[in-house]
Amino acid sequence: MSEPELVQRARQGDQAAWERLVHLHQEPAFRLAYLLLGDADEADDVAQETFIRAFRALDSFDTSRPLRPWLLRITTNLAYNQRRGVGRYLAAVRRIFAAEPQPAPHTDAEHDHWEAQALWQAVRRLNRADQEIIYLHYFLELSVAETAEALDVALGTVKSRRHRALGRLRALVDREFPALREEHQA
Repeated sequence: MSEPELVQRARQGDQAAWERLVHLHQEPAFRLAYLLLGDADEADDVAQETFIRAFRALDSFDTSRPLRPWLLRITTNLAYNQRRGVGRYLAAVRRIFAAEPQPAPHTDAEHDHWEAQALWQAVRRLNRADQEIIYLHYFLELSVAETAEALDVALGTVKSRRHRALGRLRALVDREFPALREEHQA
């Protein structure tokens, strides 16, 4: 059954159709929320709230468009609303300052983990718009068209934002995470 058919059936109260849609899109919603929030429990809450809100607004969804970008837009909005909370912001700042520096990696797995963590920390230092474009396109592997849909912008805007975001990320890595750059030049 196609996604538009599942949406139509879910609109008519078919619980199995809605559960199938949730199953198809739950992991990307959680992953995006986690990338934006950095906390698995908060990301889980946001992912659940995404589907509650989506279900309530399902009648307004345009079935000629893909569902995933619409859901990820809801996820992004909820994650940023959650992040705006002063208490959560202060807790995140405390976690950042309390974090111990990573020891030098000893195995390939530890090295890959260190590299992934360092890259994620570098991306998290970018502004919100740059983070969004990188997370959606590279971390969640959405196409340019799907990224444009999720951000509600034109295709050309996605391409130019992506280009500028990558330039800022390269500059940040060169300045604040030189070990990452050195790893890929060796």
